[in-house]
Amino acid sequence: METLTKPEIVTEILESLQTKFEEERQVIVHCCFPASYNLGTLIRIWPSTFLIDESMDHQSALIHHENISLYPEWTMVPPLQDYWFTLVFKGLPKACKVFDLKEVIPESGGFHVQHIKRNATDIYRVVIV
Repeated sequence: METLTKPEIVTEILESLQTKFEEERQVIVHCCFPASYNLGTLIRIWPSTFLIDESMDHQSALIHHENISLYPEWTMVPPLQDYWFTLVFKGLPKACKVFDLKEVIPESGGFHVQHIKRNATDIYRVVIV
């Protein structure tokens, strides 16, 4: 009977892979645009939307969006029902504890959710007000 031995991986390779893993992390934010009585409400997301940790001077860029149009297009929000969309961002630094979701745009009305507490899963649900 043949005995299998566990392969050894050089420490430098393990450290290199850890760096790659950290670079590939993503943060998922499920956003709720609350129900309104208004007909014809339109929303969109700008590519200049970030997760911002001001204490570390860090911004994580938006890399994907679901169920919402990207500027300059618009998404029609149905009246009288909450509207959900999802944003995916590049990973936050490990030391980040609190961050903001902010659209950095050249006009008023950008989305801004402050003081989102970091969790272990990096998956969040926020309400856009």
